[in-house]
Amino acid sequence: MDRIRLGLAGFGTVGSGLAKILDMNAGRIEKRLGKKIEIGKVLVRDLNKKRAFDPGPGVTFTADPADLINDPDIDIVVELMGGLDTARDLMLKAFAAGKHVVTANKHLLAEHGLELFDAAATSGVGLMFEASCAGGIPIVQTLKESLAGDEVVKMLGIMNGTANYILSEMTTKGMDFETALADAQDLGYAEADPTFDIEGFDTAHKLCVLIRMAYGADYPLSEIPVQGITSVTPMDIDFAREFGYRIKLLAHVMDVNGRLEAGVHPALVPYTYLLARVGGNYNAVRLEGNAVGPIMLHGQGAGDLPTGSAVLADIMNLARKMGQECSLFDNTGFNNAPIRRADILPPEESESKYYFRFTVADRTGVMAAITRSMADHNVSIAQAVQKGEGGAEGIPLVIITHETSARNADAVLTAVDAMDFTVEPCVRFRIL
Repeated sequence: MDRIRLGLAGFGTVGSGLAKILDMNAGRIEKRLGKKIEIGKVLVRDLNKKRAFDPGPGVTFTADPADLINDPDIDIVVELMGGLDTARDLMLKAFAAGKHVVTANKHLLAEHGLELFDAAATSGVGLMFEASCAGGIPIVQTLKESLAGDEVVKMLGIMNGTANYILSEMTTKGMDFETALADAQDLGYAEADPTFDIEGFDTAHKLCVLIRMAYGADYPLSEIPVQGITSVTPMDIDFAREFGYRIKLLAHVMDVNGRLEAGVHPALVPYTYLLARVGGNYNAVRLEGNAVGPIMLHGQGAGDLPTGSAVLADIMNLARKMGQECSLFDNTGFNNAPIRRADILPPEESESKYYFRFTVADRTGVMAAITRSMADHNVSIAQAVQKGEGGAEGIPLVIITHETSARNADAVLTAVDAMDFTVEPCVRFRIL
């Protein structure tokens, strides 16, 4: 094979970014592979829409998915249109036709990844998805190849640029949440409907995919505890700073005596940690292996060229193996073995330090009642701060705890929220 022909499904931000890279780096790509990579056909919804980038005169645009599947000259289908049902159907038909697939669709992989892995293995073709988890950061191949011999003890990640931008602006400029969100939307970092980003669901999709790569186990998306950033206020940002922390939306997974603990949540990260210093719309993933120790990958988590670069890396990876005898497309990193269900630590048994912010009436006995409740539920106090004068809106009382279970922390929250001096529901975040 002297060339690899692509069938692109979708030509938005990432698709056009891939086309730009193929154009500007054509000589380098051919030198690396010994073959050319060309776009053959592009599947789009609207054939009359003006494109931000022209992929060249030899490219055919079509509105019919069958044109990609049935064309014998298309070697790799690149799914960049997003969504679930249509993308899933396209990929399954591509596998059945013996075509390899590259995708950036983390939601689809989180929901239907096991089915897609099985279908690709049955057809003996590749399913690659580097761009699905952290934009231009090469985290998937790092887990599959570079750290293939390591046991992953822990993985932490800032995996959503929109949420990280909002929290960064709140931290550095003192913005409230709504203003920072509006700013992110004006700059194109946030969608008109930012729910998936700010509520943590986008991060959970990525975490679900990465857990499979790190542990060869399926932690079902529906069972991952998810908390977004909408409850974070400038007051919390300021208190965190006073205690020596910055607030970040983190994904985490760790091995706890053979069981996996995972979740997505705002967390107080010590300001001395590199993760605390990841600003703007950047992403970062910190891994800890039992042999390699801690490492961190940092870079742009979205955008046309960074994400297009990750897509191209997958295409080139496939291209190197295509045409070889007895080539094995190990899509999971575990020799395509069936992915077992993870042995999951119940979320209520997870242990952490916690930040509590109570908003309470300024009257005698409040602190005593809260500390008594904490003692009753085996939660030990490390630090406590009360500031402000009493008023109709109450005053903030912030408590940092020693390590305790989520069950105990939940019990304290429920008990104090029910007390007659509580003015607003308690805010609680984990501490890294």
